[in-house]
Amino acid sequence: MASSPALKRGIRFRDLVLFYVVVVLSVRWTASAANAGPSILVVWIAALFCFFIPLAASVMELSSRHPEEGGIYIWTREAFGDFAGFICAWTYWMSNLPFFAAVLYFGAASALFAFGPRAQSLSANPICYIVFAAFWLAAITLLNIRGVDVGKWLNNVGALGSLLPLTALILLGVISYCRFGPAIHVTRASLVPHWSLDNAVFWSNVFFAFSAVEAVSAMGDEIQNPRRNVPLALLAGGCILTVAYVGGTAAFLFTLPAQAVGGPDGFVNGIHLMAARLGMGWTLAPLALLVALNAVGGAAGNLSSTARLPFVVGVDRYLPPAFGWIHPRWRTPWVALAVYGGAGMIVALLGQAGTTVRGAYNVLVSMSVISLFLPYLFLFSAMIRMQGCPVNPEVRRVPGGRPVAIALASIGLASTAITIVLSVIPAGDEANKPLAVAKVLGATIALVGAGVGLFVVGHVRGRHRAG
Repeated sequence: MASSPALKRGIRFRDLVLFYVVVVLSVRWTASAANAGPSILVVWIAALFCFFIPLAASVMELSSRHPEEGGIYIWTREAFGDFAGFICAWTYWMSNLPFFAAVLYFGAASALFAFGPRAQSLSANPICYIVFAAFWLAAITLLNIRGVDVGKWLNNVGALGSLLPLTALILLGVISYCRFGPAIHVTRASLVPHWSLDNAVFWSNVFFAFSAVEAVSAMGDEIQNPRRNVPLALLAGGCILTVAYVGGTAAFLFTLPAQAVGGPDGFVNGIHLMAARLGMGWTLAPLALLVALNAVGGAAGNLSSTARLPFVVGVDRYLPPAFGWIHPRWRTPWVALAVYGGAGMIVALLGQAGTTVRGAYNVLVSMSVISLFLPYLFLFSAMIRMQGCPVNPEVRRVPGGRPVAIALASIGLASTAITIVLSVIPAGDEANKPLAVAKVLGATIALVGAGVGLFVVGHVRGRHRAG
């Protein structure tokens, strides 16, 4: 990659840990998970061992084998060739477009709580959500174009929007539990996950909540000492994520009825009820704004990292060469960032078509899960494939070597396939289930088809250039 030396290595260990927090730890999952009852705690642990640990182990080794810019695209390309690498990068790149809208819809719903009942009356107004999403996507794009040193601070501050509200939630939950006792009676039978369509949606969301730790590796040439810092940051970030998700879900689960924490405003509504019950209503406004900041930070982190994929693919000439341009002053892939941010705004608008705000939120989440987990099929397969390849002495391998690496990647591969199937099922309160399924499947088929078409065009163009 001739352009890579122009990129600036401005991401340090602290930035990496906070990056993992901001892109993975979304407070919205604690509220939605609590809807499923006590058995969701077992599902969280299953997601930790069956998905997060295999994913973190695979990212650790693959990023050490190939620490350069491009992350999952480079890993898949090296394992299976250019076509697989392109399709993996394309679906991963596109998966975040509905994610941006979904997470920013959540942020908009949370921010309304900070401005009183009059503002909350806008909670069913689609225009409010679209404007919020479009504004922040434009701001995030411009800040990241301005430079990695500027963009990373938005990610770091956004991480506080995860850590502070979840810490407050756990403390409020402990106080409420001590003063009023449990809201539900937990038995051994209630901890056993029971199959239902609604539970299936929650389970796929729980696995999805542990995703995205591979994102920062797309910025490999902008990380200081990636072979050392990525594994250590993964370990630190993983401990924070586990405590926050399980602790936050338990706080809601044992203190509030499940119906109080549903939908895009579920987390802040739960905080509102809990704080009011304890006579601490003054905490609502600052916590609501922090939750909105968490949503903005999550969108910022994913946009800044994932936009590096079309940049590297542009360098490889499978996308128009402009995607591989680096800004001469700010040393960022400015074309890739600008196109990505604009595409996110379009998806935020289209996702609202023909449905309610809550329906749009559920559809956007399902689209994000399917299109993101397709690249994980490539990632875990690449991990298995590369176990037969020689490595340099400085490469960090999974403890236990090849047998453990293959076992972990196989578990992750199976979990990924199951999650994809579950994510197609619409939520029980979706008014138009056939339309929701058609949107998700149709968008996924169109997404993959567009990627195949772009690869063919890029391949033919490259052959003509070579000829």
